[in-house]
Amino acid sequence: MAVGETPVCALCERPLGVKVEWHHPVPKSEGGRETVPVHPICHRTIHATLSNAELARDYSDFTALRGHPDMVRFLRWIAGKPADFHAPTRAGR
Repeated sequence: MAVGETPVCALCERPLGVKVEWHHPVPKSEGGRETVPVHPICHRTIHATLSNAELARDYSDFTALRGHPDMVRFLRWIAGKPADFHAPTRAGR
């Protein structure tokens, strides 16, 4: 990211707010080390939708993750919300 550039969420690509969480695209339990910034609501939705094994095997790439049917619905819904928007996350799996 360039100096002065607004950081964005790795999942929804909206600007990040005050609260930021760090997501392991490949979960630590599956050997992952890299982290990326995400909104708390995006982070909760990822883990409510997919298991760590599924994330490691099929969805460590954000293009694939954004293509998951439940994520497509979520991303459409969250698109116009403010950066620090909060709502309860539905249990998915």
